[in-house]
Amino acid sequence: MFDNKVYHKIDALSGSVATLRAEGVKYNEIAEVTSRAGVSLAQVIKLDGPNVTLQIFAGARGVDTSARVRFLGETMKVPFGDELLGRAFTGSGEPRDGGPHLDSNKVPIGQPSVNPAKRIMPNRMVRTNIPMIDLFNSLVVSQKLPIFAKAGEPYNDLLARIAMQANSDVIVLGGMGLKYDAYLKFRDTLDKSGALAKTVMFVHTAADPTVECMLVPDLSLAVAEQFALKGKDVLVLLTDMTSFADAMKEIAITMEQIPSNRGYPGDLYSQLASRYEKAVDFDGAGSITVLAVTTMPGDDVTHPVPDNTGYITEGQFYLRNGRIEPFGSLSRLKQQVNKHTRKDHRTIMDALIKLYASYKETVEKQSMGFRMSSWDEKLLKYGEMFEKEMMDLSVNIPLEEALDKGWQILADCFDKTEVGIPSKLTEEFWPKS
Repeated sequence: MFDNKVYHKIDALSGSVATLRAEGVKYNEIAEVTSRAGVSLAQVIKLDGPNVTLQIFAGARGVDTSARVRFLGETMKVPFGDELLGRAFTGSGEPRDGGPHLDSNKVPIGQPSVNPAKRIMPNRMVRTNIPMIDLFNSLVVSQKLPIFAKAGEPYNDLLARIAMQANSDVIVLGGMGLKYDAYLKFRDTLDKSGALAKTVMFVHTAADPTVECMLVPDLSLAVAEQFALKGKDVLVLLTDMTSFADAMKEIAITMEQIPSNRGYPGDLYSQLASRYEKAVDFDGAGSITVLAVTTMPGDDVTHPVPDNTGYITEGQFYLRNGRIEPFGSLSRLKQQVNKHTRKDHRTIMDALIKLYASYKETVEKQSMGFRMSSWDEKLLKYGEMFEKEMMDLSVNIPLEEALDKGWQILADCFDKTEVGIPSKLTEEFWPKS
């Protein structure tokens, strides 16, 4: 049992961080802070002897040194149950959609990742009906993948499309630093498509307290894990992990921690890894697949957040000019599943990308005023068709149809002897004129 002792004196306040002297307190324990601004929850983020540092979820506005602090003897928890589906919550787990509070069956957040002995080797595909993913860089159940994008790219539109089209049982969407209209667009898009009924949203907007931004991944992953343990295949979509890291940096500066690269805390890698490593395919239960947007300030992939992320995850998608870029994007686990789809999958994938690379070289030659040969003309026609019918994110077709479309594009632009595909496959799959 914990003691309900109430502390009446806060020694120091800085931003959303408060420090006081208390006894018998545990790291990550939750406290209630009562002040003239009302009651707010807070979390223990540092212990230094009798000195306890709290992060106040609602911020410290209205909190003064005479505020009352009562420690609750437990860590942060989030409600869980099927009634979460179709709902939207804040970064502190409060309803954002005007619906009822859910207080029953709460589960702790921020728990350790799953023992590797309980994991299955990734061997199933997450179908998204987006050719640039399914055909060229298949997403695999239990994979952890970032989407690298600079500001202004339609990464939230891409996540919404994946949420609508993916063959997952449950979607958990975690938004960090979202504009309010971006949150409304997510809800509206998923609602109109019917996907909202299988979606849980935890959303921190730019106007919400910074502390809540740091809680969103843990809330999302804790709920995802519970659904997975009930046998569901869960797809967790997070946007944007750079906002999460920036919130960590802001809190670290407030606590006067010694900064590391570009002001980020020294444990940035560990903090990111502890979230991504929640991806799992349980032996005898469901799975968690994590797809997370990481924005690159100044389109700089060496920025600490994408740089650290690249060492943790199993590949990456680059979103450039509104499309998933085929060069640089890589799903390192795709070979686990694309050998089981259709026997022409790997061959047609390689052929299409090689010809697209040749097309890009031809475009460069054309821009420098070189005369175009008949082969160059074929490549220009091919590149235009490929970008329109394969790379455009509005294309919504199953993998098998995308494979057939790849063959059709080749047949429309080239002779079967020009595409570098073995004759035994062209005889079977080349479209009949």
